Amino acid sequence: MAKLWGGETDKAVDNFPISGEPVPAPVIHWLGRIKAGAARANAKLGLLDDGIATAIAEAGMAVAKGKFDDQFPVDVFQTGSGTSTNMNTNEVIAKIASREIKGVHANDHVNMGQSSNDVFPSAVHLAALDQITHGLLPALDALEKAFADKAVEFKDLVKAGRTHLMDAVPVTLGQEFGGYAAQIRLGTQRIKGTLPRLGMIPLGGTATGTGLNTHAKFAKMVRDIMSSETGLKISAPADPFEAQANRDGLVEASAALKMLAVSLIKIANDLAWMGSGPRCGLGEIFLPELQKGSSIMPGKVNPVIPEVVMQVGAQVIGNDTAITIGGTQGNFELNVRIPLMARNLLQSVALLTSTTTAFREKCVEGITPNLEGLERHAEGTLAAATALNPYIGYDLATDIVKEATKSGRPLRDVAREKGVDEATLNKALNLRKIAKGGLI
Repeated sequence: MAKLWGGETDKAVDNFPISGEPVPAPVIHWLGRIKAGAARANAKLGLLDDGIATAIAEAGMAVAKGKFDDQFPVDVFQTGSGTSTNMNTNEVIAKIASREIKGVHANDHVNMGQSSNDVFPSAVHLAALDQITHGLLPALDALEKAFADKAVEFKDLVKAGRTHLMDAVPVTLGQEFGGYAAQIRLGTQRIKGTLPRLGMIPLGGTATGTGLNTHAKFAKMVRDIMSSETGLKISAPADPFEAQANRDGLVEASAALKMLAVSLIKIANDLAWMGSGPRCGLGEIFLPELQKGSSIMPGKVNPVIPEVVMQVGAQVIGNDTAITIGGTQGNFELNVRIPLMARNLLQSVALLTSTTTAFREKCVEGITPNLEGLERHAEGTLAAATALNPYIGYDLATDIVKEATKSGRPLRDVAREKGVDEATLNKALNLRKIAKGGLI
């Protein structure tokens, strides 16, 4: 590739041979967009030549569209403010712009009115805001709908409830899937609740939050330009010094993603359990058969998508731990773990987006009930005797359950022996009514 960067980028490449992993592309794209908006704003303010501003803006937008992704080689594990990548961006945009007009300077022109300390975290916030808004949230909405559709489809299918992995009173398969839909819906709401803070960017604070070397109207003009172009709600910080010194908005967003990961792990684990077997497990649902489950056992099928979901959930939780620690770092006027936080947060967003889509398309939408297994377990759960409590009392119901457990006989047969009349049994042990709850 033809190298467009300059000496500062070379120094950073030499200094940080750490992971071989560059700064996430969405951050680079937003740096390009910020540089483009900054050039336009500085031209309107009479601080930058119109020709230079136009060339910088065009180059910045080309970077924003991903046309020069190969020109950003600096390792993500670099100086904690992201200065190396900001310098890399300035050099690349200056070189591209200089094709149109001579003398474009990386610092004096491309970086005018900016500092790495306000620009880089702004790019990270906006990259996360963008990826969540346009990627993750639509994927979650689709997954919630898939679970809600299954809840309706399965609303009359009674099964054994389970608490502590032990038999409990009957529920319907639809009730369980409705609960999963609600988990995803609530997770979505939690994530949406973080977006206003993600949209608050420190741009305009320059080095320490004071706004040294930038025009008082600069930051608002750049925010307005970017909001108009993207439709995202980009706003001023509640306080410029808070915004510069802390990355609490990233920590908050990560925490909401972690909560979603926790929900997804629980749901995926439930589905794997319900699909276990087919003969020696629970066998209550059939998961889509996607591939061979064993290189030695013929016909074996594994819950591969739920397993992927659980692995991704673990990774997101791990990412959140690192982000949380990163949020505690840095002294006084600047957090200095921003590249780490950017890497982990954007990885979590990307993983959750692709995983929830695969979960929906390759698992949830294709789930079918095992009617025989559901009925067998619904009829077999001795916890249904709970419905007898209002009629015969807890103690007698306990005796019936103990005898049924010891003998292996049906609950109804033992209850008859214990003197419970047929009318009471028919009234109390209606499994569908039990699943609806309340007194019968």
